[in-house]
Amino acid sequence: MTTPALRATRPGQPRCIAAGVRRRQMCAGTSAEFPAHPHPRRGTNPNASGWFFAFIFLFPIAAHAALFDDEEARRQIFQLKNQVEARQKAIEERLSAIDARLGQLDSSGQNRVVDLAQLIESLKQDVAKLRGLIEVLANQTETLERRQKDLYVDLDNRLRRLEQTQSQLQDKLSQGERSAAAEKQAYETALNQFKLGNYQLAITSFQNFMTNFSSSELVPSAQYWIGNAYYAMRDYKSAIAAQQKVVRLWPENSKAPDALLNIASSQSELGESPAARETLRALVKRYPSSPAAEQAKQRLIQKK
Repeated sequence: MTTPALRATRPGQPRCIAAGVRRRQMCAGTSAEFPAHPHPRRGTNPNASGWFFAFIFLFPIAAHAALFDDEEARRQIFQLKNQVEARQKAIEERLSAIDARLGQLDSSGQNRVVDLAQLIESLKQDVAKLRGLIEVLANQTETLERRQKDLYVDLDNRLRRLEQTQSQLQDKLSQGERSAAAEKQAYETALNQFKLGNYQLAITSFQNFMTNFSSSELVPSAQYWIGNAYYAMRDYKSAIAAQQKVVRLWPENSKAPDALLNIASSQSELGESPAARETLRALVKRYPSSPAAEQAKQRLIQKK
């Protein structure tokens, strides 16, 4: 509600307007209070009426602000309460589920837990035993490797010694082969001298052969050919002596029957017929299956 303009109490003061409330205005450097109504009623307090209108004007605004703040707080509290209740409900549901599971865990289930714990403990002991066995096996493996290494070293040494022995045997065999070749060559050389009619040279060659190769298997044959050389040279006594040596020293040799036959021939040349017949009978008796025995039989028949 607008009030009419009031003039200043002093000349030249600007016009001041008060609208609905009691206000202090600064007019031309002075302060003056103007009532809301220019002519208040008697018996009424102008200040009281001003406060009443101010309260009426401001109360709806303050009430609206207070109402707004209270509804927001209520809404937030309600949301928080709902969240708390939801969480509490979830916790209660989980506790109920846990209680149900615990309720289902009877004595057999507890026994299973105990058995499982015992099994775990047994497995731990088995693992410890296995670790111990692994350590033992590791030590045994190390010992075995060391023994194998020593064995390889010993085997290598033995192989080296064997190689050396084999080399020596090969050398000896080579020497033996060379010796056998020399032996054969010496024998054939002496025999060739006999075939050529060089009887004395043949006798000397055979004697040298028997001296150089005294362990040869051809020594009895060399002695036999010495007797034959003497017989060819008509030295019958020397021939008989040489052949008797063959029969005496090597009676099992294949040249022994031939040596007896040569002795009988030498005895016949010397005119010792009874001695020759005795020698032939001895030949047939001692070596009946030999070719010399067949010749001795024919000679015995002829001499009858």
